[in-house]
Amino acid sequence: MAGSSIGNILKLTTWGESHGPALGAVLDGFPAGIELEESDIQVYLDRRKPGHTSIATPRKEADQVEILSGVFEGRTTGTPISLMIRNTSQHSQDYGNLADCYRPGHADYGFDAKFGFRDYRGGGRSSGRETAGRVAGGAIAAKLLRQMGIEIMAYTKSIGPVAIDPARFDKSLILTTPTAMPDAQADAEATEYLHRCMMEKDSSGGVIECRITGVPAGIGDPVFHKLDARFGQALLSIGAVKAVEIGDGTAVGGARGSQNNDPFALDGQGGIGKKTNHAGGILGGISDGSEIVLRAYVKPTASIFQEQDTVNRQGEAVKLTIKGRHDPVIVPRAVVVVESMCALTLLDAMLLNMSARAENVIDFYR
Repeated sequence: MAGSSIGNILKLTTWGESHGPALGAVLDGFPAGIELEESDIQVYLDRRKPGHTSIATPRKEADQVEILSGVFEGRTTGTPISLMIRNTSQHSQDYGNLADCYRPGHADYGFDAKFGFRDYRGGGRSSGRETAGRVAGGAIAAKLLRQMGIEIMAYTKSIGPVAIDPARFDKSLILTTPTAMPDAQADAEATEYLHRCMMEKDSSGGVIECRITGVPAGIGDPVFHKLDARFGQALLSIGAVKAVEIGDGTAVGGARGSQNNDPFALDGQGGIGKKTNHAGGILGGISDGSEIVLRAYVKPTASIFQEQDTVNRQGEAVKLTIKGRHDPVIVPRAVVVVESMCALTLLDAMLLNMSARAENVIDFYR
């Protein structure tokens, strides 16, 4: 199948299925000479892995990453970095009743229509477990970005009707609350809401916000490879994401130019900045030096335990009750996926940007 790779100079290819022996990724085009060990990647995978809290799937996966290539004596070699994560807790028998029917909200029907075949055990390549490979690759990209002073911070902005209050924002809570909300009160309210959803055999959606600081002006391209368009492609490629916003997002449709424009100003140190940031750090497809602000809208978990109407491959109407282990909300575990996709996208754009000016090429090879 096509479409398992993303990137230009920095290219990530993910492989494997939810209920296969293993899954993983190959990261090609990453520069040589960066110190890298499995623990650098594991800290990211631990944020994504299941079985941690009462609002996550009870599937227990260690998600231990193995670096198979591309690293020698603790440093990247410039060759493809191959990463593997073994599946150790598959309950494929939970999906036996799905072999002949299409789950509402899932990719089953479209996958079958395209290939004439599908892996019904958890969705195969359409499963959320595919994102483990993205996170492994994104962790490597994020490490190099941090060495350039660029920080990527994503968090849960809302779950269902519960949204964080910016006045109570506490960055330290992102990694400690079950919801990944940087607001203790909102976390408690969202957790209570999710427990009600679970009692009613239902699920919830939510919004992930991502803020990227330290990005210099001039990254991105003005036409088809706009930086915001590339972020949009990367985030919309995450299975449960149905919409992406940059800056003020959909609110610009109700704004006036005098409200939406960001006035430029000198920053007091001889540099140029902006007084506001309605654009979210990107103008004309190119970074403007401000904080980049993105939001990903995540749909409710499709696998719910209520009885649902569907049809089977024989064209018969049937009732379906899904079994297995499923998250009542995808958002908290997807926060690090959003971070990872932003890291991969931004680093690829920055590597491409190194050839934007002739003098840069001449100076490098002089």
